[in-house]
Amino acid sequence: MRFNLSRKAATAAALATIASMSLAACGGDSEGPQENTQQGQGQGAVEDPTEPTTVTFFSWIGNQPGMKKMAAEFHAEHPNITIKFENVPAEQAAQVLTTRIAGNNAPDVAFINASDTADYATRSAVVDLTDYISRSEVVNPDDYTDAFKTFVTYDGKMWGLPIDGETTGLFYRTDLFEQAGIDSPPATWDEFEADAAALTDESKGQYGFEMFAPESAYYFYPWLYQAGGDLLSEDGDILFTSDEAKQAADFYIGLTKYAPPDYLNSNSWDGRVAFAEGQVGMYMAGAWFAGTLSDEFPDIDGKWATAALPSGPAGCKTTIAGDSLVMLSQTKASDAAWLWMEFLSKPENIARATYKTEGTLLPPLTSMLESDEIVQEKPILKGFIDLMKCGVASAVANPKMPRIETALNEELGKAMYGDQTAEEALDNAAQQAEAILSRG
Repeated sequence: MRFNLSRKAATAAALATIASMSLAACGGDSEGPQENTQQGQGQGAVEDPTEPTTVTFFSWIGNQPGMKKMAAEFHAEHPNITIKFENVPAEQAAQVLTTRIAGNNAPDVAFINASDTADYATRSAVVDLTDYISRSEVVNPDDYTDAFKTFVTYDGKMWGLPIDGETTGLFYRTDLFEQAGIDSPPATWDEFEADAAALTDESKGQYGFEMFAPESAYYFYPWLYQAGGDLLSEDGDILFTSDEAKQAADFYIGLTKYAPPDYLNSNSWDGRVAFAEGQVGMYMAGAWFAGTLSDEFPDIDGKWATAALPSGPAGCKTTIAGDSLVMLSQTKASDAAWLWMEFLSKPENIARATYKTEGTLLPPLTSMLESDEIVQEKPILKGFIDLMKCGVASAVANPKMPRIETALNEELGKAMYGDQTAEEALDNAAQQAEAILSRG
């Protein structure tokens, strides 16, 4: 079974923006629907319903044979509960879900980008899972890694259950490195730029690194953190105009001259082809890309490898992404919905959905990440597990952050096209962010 995170990872920023803007349009900055936001009170394990109950499950993974198999296994254990899959393409999921919330037609459980969880929580669109978690012998909140747990935590409470994740690393073509006389992957910013230059030969249509204007903010974050910068403070102050942030933006935008122009207006999913065909020597992506390369492009096995992103002035830093399960506050079957979420969160089922599959996602549980089994099962994941120590969970628990990210994405994209400098991009995005933050 594969839970393909590739398209999600490539469009995480855009989807989060859609979610926030849709929710904002529904209710401004006021709270949304509040029925059933606190559920699960009681003692002991949650019991099965006594009457036939349907749980609607909204996701982009419901069509996968492995997920259908798990639903059948769940039904065998809980014969009064039937899972009804409500499938939607990943790139449309956030918009569709928020439209349904606004129309009072939300599903019972949704599989979402984990970084969107806090935004839904601020709108009272999802259920506080505190009571359910306290009654569970399956879900251990202390076993979730801090980075993945951060995504689903708001106001000190968990509003979602992390289900899979990834760190962002460097993929590089070992054959192209050898041809360029490069012995090892870059360990510093200076080495990275030098390698990108050495790998670039425009006359041959060959380039050092891929850049994507539509995803400019998402792929800026690792460089921002490596420089010692950040996005917003806990109090909502804008931090991405600091000297560190501008240093990172200047370096990041400067890499555009080593990127294939034909892919600049593309996205990181479509851009995988350029790497596979040897048009670019280096590619930044999450762990999902390893499985995609092996599955879709077996002819280049042995011609690529992975490494940590180069360290910046602040050392080793990388972004983390993931998915989570949430219970929508409009549900009329909260106990049955919880049993489905709990079933999917069993360690053995998390393993089936991440590394015990042809995919290459990370489980969100420390006990599994530290086990020998995961590396034995998928040796390629070792480097991405090691990157967890450098990981920064790029979730700002501020409902206005996704709209701010839209401005940052647009301005950095303009800088990639040469319409303005990197510093101007940050200043212009900050000006828009101030306006967003000042509204009600």
